[in-house]
Amino acid sequence: MNEINSRVRSTAPAMPWKMAAILTLATIAALLAIYQQTTLSTIAIWQRSETFAHGFLIFPISLYLVWTKRKTLAALAPRPDFRGLAVLALLGFGWFFSDAGNVLVVAQYCLVAMIPVAVWTLLGAPVARAIAFPLGFLFFAVPAGEFLIPHMMNFTADFVVAALRLTGIPVYREGTFFTIPSGQWSVVEGCSGLRYLIASFTLGSLYAYLTYRSTKRRLIFAALSLIVPVFANGMRAYLIVMIAHLSDMKLALGVDHLIYGWVFFGIVMMLLFWIGAIWREDQEDRPRGGVASAPGGAGAPVPNRTFFLAGIAFIAVAALWPAYAAHRDSRPVMAGGLVVRLPDSSNGWVRQDAPLSDWQPRYLAPDAYAMQTYRKDGMAVSVYVGYYRTQRKGAELITSQNYMVMQKHPVWSKVGEKPRAISLRGRDETIQQTLLRSPDKRLLVWNWNSLGGTYTVNPYLAKLLLAKERMLGQQDDGAAIIIAAPYEDTPEPAAMALQAFIRDMLPAIQESIVRVSRQPAATGS
Repeated sequence: MNEINSRVRSTAPAMPWKMAAILTLATIAALLAIYQQTTLSTIAIWQRSETFAHGFLIFPISLYLVWTKRKTLAALAPRPDFRGLAVLALLGFGWFFSDAGNVLVVAQYCLVAMIPVAVWTLLGAPVARAIAFPLGFLFFAVPAGEFLIPHMMNFTADFVVAALRLTGIPVYREGTFFTIPSGQWSVVEGCSGLRYLIASFTLGSLYAYLTYRSTKRRLIFAALSLIVPVFANGMRAYLIVMIAHLSDMKLALGVDHLIYGWVFFGIVMMLLFWIGAIWREDQEDRPRGGVASAPGGAGAPVPNRTFFLAGIAFIAVAALWPAYAAHRDSRPVMAGGLVVRLPDSSNGWVRQDAPLSDWQPRYLAPDAYAMQTYRKDGMAVSVYVGYYRTQRKGAELITSQNYMVMQKHPVWSKVGEKPRAISLRGRDETIQQTLLRSPDKRLLVWNWNSLGGTYTVNPYLAKLLLAKERMLGQQDDGAAIIIAAPYEDTPEPAAMALQAFIRDMLPAIQESIVRVSRQPAATGS
C-alpha cells in the first residue's frame, strides 16, 4: 500500500504539467485570434514578400527547440506567475499606441512579445528561462528591416564603385547609378542585400544556439552573421558587374544574375558555418541555479484551477486593448468630397496649364490631392499636395507604400535620396531630397509632411503625432507637400528655385491645406 501511495505521489506533477502545457498553447492560440488583425497582416507579408517568407518556418522551429528541452522542462514544476500580467498590460498599451499610429511593425513586435509573457504567466519564470532562446527566436517572425534598404543600397554602391576603381576600371557615378565602359548599372532595392542579411542573421542565430553553449561565443557568431553578409553582398554585386564586363555584357544580366547571387551567398554562409564549427561546443547545457529542480522541490502541486485562473486573467487583460481600439475606430470615416485648391498665383509665381513632366509621386488613396506647375523669372516648379482627413489602413500619409517613384518604373528612376536642411517658415527644417531621372529629364524633388502645423520627414515623429491625435480623439489629418524642379548638370540651380518657391508660395499652400481641413466631408471610405 505504501508503495502504491509513493507511486501516486511521484506521478502527481505529471498532470499539472500536461494540463499547463495544453492550457498555455490554447492561451497563445486565443491571443493570436484576439489580435487577428495583426496576426493576419504578418502572414500577409510573409506571403507576398520573398524577403520575409521565412516567417512561416519560425514557429515550427521554435516548437522543435522547445521539444529538445523537454528533459530540462520535465525537471521543473510549472507554477503560474501573475506578475506577467503587468508586463502584458504594458505590451498591450504599446500595441494600442502603435496601432493608433498605424506603426505595424511595432504592433507585431508587441504581439510576439506577448507569447513569452504568456509562458511566464502560466508556467512560471523558471520555465520561461529554460526555453528563453526558443521564445526569443519567435521575434524573427516579425517582418522588419525595410528601413535599412536605402542605407544598404548606398553602401553596396560605395563598395562596388570603390572596388571597380581599385581594379582600374573608370566609373562615373550618379547616386546609386554608375557607368563603366561596358555599360550602365544601378543598385536597386533587390540588390541592397536585405534579403541576405535577414536570412544570414536568422540562420546564424539558430546555428550559434545549437553549436555553442557559452553566451559569449553565441553573441560573437550572431554578430558575424550580421556583419559578413553586408560586405559579402558588396562583393557579390562587384563580381556580377565584373562577370558582365568581362563577358561583353553577355553573362550575369538575366536569371543568371540572381543565380550567381544566391550561389555566392550560399558559399559565404557555408564558409561562415564551417569556420564557426571549429570552435563548436558539444557538451550539454549545465543546469543553472533557479532553472532546474526536482519535481517536488518547488512545493506542493499547483491546483488545476490556478492554471485556468491564470489563463482567463491573461486573455482578459490581452483582450482589453483590441476592444478599446475597436471602439476608437468605430467612428464613421468622413472624408468624401474633399478638394485641395492651390492658388492661381502668388508673389510672382503664375500657374501653368502644361505640366512640368509626366512624373507624379505615388501616394495611395489620399482623400484629396492637387498637382500644379508654376513659373517665375525662368524658374519652373511643380507642387503636389496629398491630403488625408481620417487616416486608416490603405489611406495613410506615413507608409512604405508611398514613394516618389516605384521600383522598375518604365520611365523614371531614383538616382538617390538623402535628408537636407532647408529654411521653412524662417526656421531650419530637415526635408527629404530625391534625385530622379528619365531618358530626357532630371528632377530635384523635395518632400515633407505637415501634421497639425508641424513639418517633419521623420516617420517616427509623424507616427507619434498621429497616435497622440487619435488617442486624444483629435482630427488625425495630415498632408504631404512635394515640390520638384528640373535640372541638367547639377541640381543646385534647381535647389535655388525650390527654395525661392518655398519662400514665396509656402504660406499660400499651407492655407490651402487649412481650408481643406475645414471643409465639411461626406461619409466615405
